Amino acid sequence: MKTNKLEEYGQIYKTALLENIVPFWEQNSPDRENGGYFTCLDRKGKVFDTDKFIWLQGRQAWMFATLYQQVDQRKEWLDLSKMGIEFLKNHGADHEGKFYFSLTREGQPLVQPYNIFSDCFAAMAFGKYGLVSGDSHSTERAVNIFNQILSRQDNPKGKYNKAFPGTRPLKNFALPMILSNLCLELEPLLDNSMVEETLDKCIHEVMDNFLDRETLLVYENRTLDNGFSDSFEGRLLNPGHAIEAMWFMMDIASRREDKKLAQKAVEVMLKQLEYGWDREFGGIFYFLDVKGNPPQQLEWDQKLWWVHLETLVALAKGYQLTGNDQCASWFEKVHEYAWNIFYDRDFGEWFGYLNRRGEVILDLKGGKWKGCFHVPRALLQVWKTLEKETISINRTTSF
Repeated sequence: MKTNKLEEYGQIYKTALLENIVPFWEQNSPDRENGGYFTCLDRKGKVFDTDKFIWLQGRQAWMFATLYQQVDQRKEWLDLSKMGIEFLKNHGADHEGKFYFSLTREGQPLVQPYNIFSDCFAAMAFGKYGLVSGDSHSTERAVNIFNQILSRQDNPKGKYNKAFPGTRPLKNFALPMILSNLCLELEPLLDNSMVEETLDKCIHEVMDNFLDRETLLVYENRTLDNGFSDSFEGRLLNPGHAIEAMWFMMDIASRREDKKLAQKAVEVMLKQLEYGWDREFGGIFYFLDVKGNPPQQLEWDQKLWWVHLETLVALAKGYQLTGNDQCASWFEKVHEYAWNIFYDRDFGEWFGYLNRRGEVILDLKGGKWKGCFHVPRALLQVWKTLEKETISINRTTSF
């Protein structure tokens, strides 16, 4: 991409973030009576359900603290982050410190803490808010949650695990993937040896154990000895997950000035994109079966907002780190697809759920799974990455 094209894309993402996406959530999401945020918002931003999902509360608190840190120190952004932090402090966890999945509007528990990702995003939120606000109680809470996550990583669901023990034990890709990003987020608060040890383990899990070296496809589930399981779970591919993980690997590569890891992450990312791209209708499939069998997920052929946004981030970072022209050409292709059909020009924000043909099947802007996270985070990441690339356009390598 030429410098003027980079600047043009960067401005698109910056403007959309600051003039469209952030105002949508600022205006419609805060629960100023009970604290925390409403995330179930219809197309126009009207609240259609008041249940609160902990991982979305954490994500949104983190997002506004990140905007405060990286964009502009607006008091209203820090106040909005604090609104989520206080709600999490007062209502988010059980007596063991494990975070529930969902609560009522007032903060009464609805769903038990079966999902460790509630804890992951709570840790991100406490860590970022504590760092930007100077609140030591929040930073201490973040470190404590992180340590608890590490202690649970071999059995993250604990007593809520539905699988019968011993018959077909599998491990899942999501936790090592998330930990690779969470560890970088909390790095200023953690002991250096813990950071390096955790990152080494995450790289090994993501790039060696879940990645098939022959096909370069990333599996969602592996046997405990890192083998292939010929089952619904074992054959499952989630291209968006794998692509998102690769930009986490790129961030680690950039931090460590590891050219080899950066090149490998870009290569793997491009493979997932090529494999997962719908050549008939465009866009990236949600789920695939590696043997071409019917996936068990009925939504397998849907086109989801976060998959395409994370792909745009990965492509921008891949180009910035390596100068790979495939990243540039794919970025333009995915950008054109995503902005034409996900972006709501009438009422703002992005649609989340399209059918295979790219038609909107749910016009909500937020719900149980979609909140103030993937859209603003991706727009911020792409904007800042392209801005960095424009500055260093004459480089031979970014390292």
